[in-house]
Amino acid sequence: MLNKLRTQLVQNAAQILRSPVQLLPKPLQDKMLFEGLKQVFHEALEDGDFEFLQDKWLKITILDLNLQWFISYENDELIIAKNSISEDVSFAGNLNDLVLIAGRKEDPDTLFFQRRLRIEGDTELGLEVKNLMDSVDLDALPRPLQILINELADFVYKGMRSENDQNGIANAY
Repeated sequence: MLNKLRTQLVQNAAQILRSPVQLLPKPLQDKMLFEGLKQVFHEALEDGDFEFLQDKWLKITILDLNLQWFISYENDELIIAKNSISEDVSFAGNLNDLVLIAGRKEDPDTLFFQRRLRIEGDTELGLEVKNLMDSVDLDALPRPLQILINELADFVYKGMRSENDQNGIANAY
């Protein structure tokens, strides 16, 4: 029963969250993303590891939530564009897949080759972004954020695995 409920929640997460998230004003969405990025990439920002993004734009899209952001690096800080602009590279995926990447339950390369993660544009820039994501030490994050990311990724992983087991596709994840 619990597995079925988890599977239903994972399958319908984007549909459940889409309306409430869309009701949040764009400046609040941007602020939440910005603060989250600052925490996750605290060390990388301090070390200047985002310099490769200077004068370049990264578009991040959560496809099933219909959300997108344009991120760059200027004056030693990440910046988020207020409007849509022309990106140099884009990363796009569904909510559950992005949660799995964040929680290290799935490798971005695997999702890319399964066509569950789209990376388009400047290949070299995309590789630098992917490598920077891979370099984040989850253990260095504030403990509450570590727990949130791990628990959420575990929940999604188990829900997707249970869904595949029910469909006869065991061990696909």
